[in-house]
Amino acid sequence: MLLKTDINKMKILGLMLGLGTLATGAFASTQPLDCSNKNKSNATICSVSFEETRKSLANQYLTAYLITDAPLSIVEDTHQLWLNRLQQCKTVDCYKQQFDSRLDDLNIFISLNQSLTQHYLKFEDGQIAKQPVHLKIHQLTKDRIKIEGIAYRNPNNRVETQTIPFLAYTTPDAKSEITDNEHDCKYEFQYTKAILLIKTQQKGCERFSGVYRLYD
Repeated sequence: MLLKTDINKMKILGLMLGLGTLATGAFASTQPLDCSNKNKSNATICSVSFEETRKSLANQYLTAYLITDAPLSIVEDTHQLWLNRLQQCKTVDCYKQQFDSRLDDLNIFISLNQSLTQHYLKFEDGQIAKQPVHLKIHQLTKDRIKIEGIAYRNPNNRVETQTIPFLAYTTPDAKSEITDNEHDCKYEFQYTKAILLIKTQQKGCERFSGVYRLYD
């Protein structure tokens, strides 16, 4: 069995061997921001004042893409969700907060062991939900599971109201009846091979209910 360090070395070696091809091929789709065509919608984030921030984001994104042991599709899809939120910003402070938020997210993909984590995104009508939710189910030990999530709201809100957190601890035998410790909401989790269905009977707790797709 290959260790994570061996896999990371293989990824980096592969990048070095194929750098010329990747620059113009499929890897081009992994670029975190496109400022090749400046227009009104991206004028702020593509301005000189955000140049260093864009470089930091590009470096962090490339590092995550190379060494994370999370599915690359979750890195890409959460990045698209972030771009959608970034485009909603109306102030410079909003842009700065969103850049900081994405850098933090990428750092988690880089620094933490993701091999024992299942990532889920909420879907509606076959598409990622317009009000996105990202759930992570961590196998902490053989008998302990941590479930954490984040529901995204308008990025122009105050920082403390831009997201809604979710946190629960359970065991493998009791992972279908979940209580969110953040809001004392009770949920029923129904698992299938690639889908997670979350239900609740409590009013005010509906934000996390729905259909989720597993990334593996």
